Amino acid sequence: MSYDVEKPDEQWRAELTPAEYAVLREAATEPAFTGEYTNTKTTGVYSCRACGAELFTSTTKFESHCGWPSFFDPKDTDAVELIEDRSHGMVRTEVRCARCGSHLGHVFEGEGYPTPTDQRYCINSIALRLTPDEG
Repeated sequence: MSYDVEKPDEQWRAELTPAEYAVLREAATEPAFTGEYTNTKTTGVYSCRACGAELFTSTTKFESHCGWPSFFDPKDTDAVELIEDRSHGMVRTEVRCARCGSHLGHVFEGEGYPTPTDQRYCINSIALRLTPDEG
């Protein structure tokens, strides 16, 4: 897979904190209920912490009480890429940044949340950077 933003591993390690690197580049998961955006209600745009691509907006964020920020739709269809993930003895759908390939989290369907898409993009806070709306 080829991405618009590609960097050698050493450069990613230099630009990201060890915790950011573990999640974004090694598909780790931050502990539940610890991320800075889990309960944030600030309006704005959530971008990839690795490359700055705009991924989600506060208008699609909802309370899922799962321990991570949840969104029912990405900002643009092509902002994220979905990949089958068979790790940890489960079959899930991994969500990656379509611009740099960084791991963001997973998307789940059919959980019964009252959202327009019936999807829950469960995203690690540490994979995101929120730019608040001006005003």
